[in-house]
Amino acid sequence: MCREDKLLKRITVDPRIFGGKPIIRGRRLAVEHVLGMLAAGDEADTILEGYPWMEREDIQACLVYARRLVGHERVEAVRIRTRG
Repeated sequence: MCREDKLLKRITVDPRIFGGKPIIRGRRLAVEHVLGMLAAGDEADTILEGYPWMEREDIQACLVYARRLVGHERVEAVRIRTRG
């Protein structure tokens, strides 16, 4: 099993928690929330201080999850006609 696959086992889904959004190890902390904190500029150490049960690998798992999700997106160019 590759390292990323092992990390992704930390991300779970439980329909009873946050309507089935991806969460960290069955806890009430959504992947989306961790990504939001990172996007806002929070350091990993700050996040870990705020959630003492979390491990650094949980944050890495969130990043891997997001990268894989975005990696499957496809964007098609749309031509816009302008008058001129």
